[in-house]
Amino acid sequence: MESFNNFVSAANGILWGPIMLVLLVGTHVFLSIRTKCIQRKTFTGIKLSVTPDKEASGDIGGFAALATALAATIGTGNIVGVATAIGTGGPGAVFWMWMTGLLGMATKYSEGLLAVKFRVKAKDGSYIGGPMYALERGLGQKWLGVLFAIFTGFAGFGLGNMVQGNSIAESCLGTFGIPKFATAAVLTVLTGLVILGGVKSISKVCEKLIPFMAGLYILGCIIICFINAAYIPAAFGAIIKGAFNPAAVGGGFVGATIAACIRAGVSRGLFTNESGLGSAPIVDACAATRNPSRQALISMSGVFWDTIVVCLLTGLVLVSSIIKDPAGMDGLVGANLTAAAFNEIPVVGPAVLTFGLITFAWSTILGWSYYGERAWVYLVGVKAIKPYRIAWTLVVFVGCVAALEVVWNVADMLNACMIIPNLVALIGLSGVVASETKKYVWDKDAEMGGLMKWMDDVAPQLDK
Repeated sequence: MESFNNFVSAANGILWGPIMLVLLVGTHVFLSIRTKCIQRKTFTGIKLSVTPDKEASGDIGGFAALATALAATIGTGNIVGVATAIGTGGPGAVFWMWMTGLLGMATKYSEGLLAVKFRVKAKDGSYIGGPMYALERGLGQKWLGVLFAIFTGFAGFGLGNMVQGNSIAESCLGTFGIPKFATAAVLTVLTGLVILGGVKSISKVCEKLIPFMAGLYILGCIIICFINAAYIPAAFGAIIKGAFNPAAVGGGFVGATIAACIRAGVSRGLFTNESGLGSAPIVDACAATRNPSRQALISMSGVFWDTIVVCLLTGLVLVSSIIKDPAGMDGLVGANLTAAAFNEIPVVGPAVLTFGLITFAWSTILGWSYYGERAWVYLVGVKAIKPYRIAWTLVVFVGCVAALEVVWNVADMLNACMIIPNLVALIGLSGVVASETKKYVWDKDAEMGGLMKWMDDVAPQLDK
């Protein structure tokens, strides 16, 4: 087992190396150009996410799809991942995380568009889609679709299930002294009650859980920023200066090279928002939408909340706290660094952080359960649904009580393998993305003189 783990670790070093980062960032830039910088429509996407589309067909609403995707995306990476990036690349890594998210919005948009464009109706009447269907129906490369589904189907049990369950059990044990078996039992029951009801049940929980958990965490970050107000300008300065000259920042920060700073920020940014991974479009495909671009814009707004807002606030909290108390923060890494920063909030600070870690991790379990389910449905049909949901629920218990170093490494490898066929679909079908975007976004803007965008969504409300 040790030899196998060493092999997987070595493979991850290659798969997640500079070539993969260049491919992902290059795809982000390429699709930003092909969509004529669709990031300009961020606030349109946010508006559409809370505007019901009564004329659309689908299984769940656009916001429900966004909430489910955010449930899988907003996770420990937003809390621990930012701290890890700063610990490795210095404060400038936050800038590169932010830039990666900004560019990645075009990729997330393109993934969502293709998912809706090439989705199909399953035998049970539900909509199903994602990169596997784009590869099969758009490019005629079913074998790549099969590979993507296999990688997704197995990766979910690791990174989307066991690793998250383990994080919850560790947090409950460390903060509240709750035994892992007790946490495992409760978490298994709660997860089973939700996912056995399918995507509608999952989306209902996520619609309520995501705004609450993200809002509470953001509020905690804002409070710390007010407490550290005197150090916020210096924190911004360290982030900008450190992005281009990390070695000159000093003041309690790691001495990093520009290459290490960029790599830390880009890699953690890609891991956090999952742009290019191909996971979120699986739930986008079942959203009720009148055209592919509409849901794609909603999906794109998820990167804004995940990386542009949550990760940036976390970065400001951490950098300002280090500048304020470099001696107290010295030697702290990952979750311990974030925990020390949240201790700035008297009494409730640690509880807010622990609640954030637990709910972020549990929401990831819920969101990824649907991704994995759709992958197995693609491979073996709807007969896989019930056995899969039962297996997923039981694996939650195992994840809470088991040692997971090997599982983490294998899941990390499978995630990297998911990216490759997904990028083939994105680049190979970029012409479809460009034409659909022109038809439903830019041509519509021209028709309306750029003054009343998406009038077909606004008009019903004006009539009222």
